[in-house]
Amino acid sequence: MKRIALIPARYAATRFPGKLMAVLADKTVIWRTYESVRDTGVFDEVMVVTDSDIIYEEIVRNGGKAVMSRREHESGSDRIAEAVETMEDVEIVVNVQGDTPFTRKAPLEKLLKVFEGEEGRKVRVASLMQVLRKQEEIDDPNFVKVAVDKHFNALFFSRSVIPYPRDTSVNTTYYEHIGIYAFRREALLEFTRTPMSPLEAAEKIECLRYLENGIPMKMVVTDYMGVEIDTPEDLERASKLLKNQ
Repeated sequence: MKRIALIPARYAATRFPGKLMAVLADKTVIWRTYESVRDTGVFDEVMVVTDSDIIYEEIVRNGGKAVMSRREHESGSDRIAEAVETMEDVEIVVNVQGDTPFTRKAPLEKLLKVFEGEEGRKVRVASLMQVLRKQEEIDDPNFVKVAVDKHFNALFFSRSVIPYPRDTSVNTTYYEHIGIYAFRREALLEFTRTPMSPLEAAEKIECLRYLENGIPMKMVVTDYMGVEIDTPEDLERASKLLKNQ
């Protein structure tokens, strides 16, 4: 079962343009992400898929693998699907967002494990989540929340607080969706052939396209995954985290 990691990398991010080339403790965010994924050793291949000559050159100059994609993709999954179309020997594709420089081995192994065994054959798409404990993070729309059923299949993703605590006496666990997805190759290709869905367009959360088209997403709980770099404030938080490690 060939397993690859693809890192979609768009230069013109809306909230923080050029964030992947921002410097985080003497290395760019995108190179730190590439290094962290490569060094887990759980993939047969790791590659950045980008629309940016600047990002492409950053990866290749440092000895990594990168390919260029078209610029008009609607999501990171659409972008990596372009690369996967020609990789017929690949079975499992993991999409690691370019702004996740703290990616570690154990969560990725846990994510890949859900595709194994009799039950694993039914899984087409899976992703990671972690418990949110700070109220300001629960309230923050930059933290994508996910609600799950008792089998840990995703029910909904939102930038709003879900579930809404109308009854504050209920002990509620809030999960943050982490931008790492694992797909069977055919599920990823099916995704990119499906138009953007209304909820996905409204929330700007690509995995809602799966739920709106009736494709279950298995969610895997992991521990703290560090900081995703969505804003300049996140970059500052990430710098502090590295200093304390």
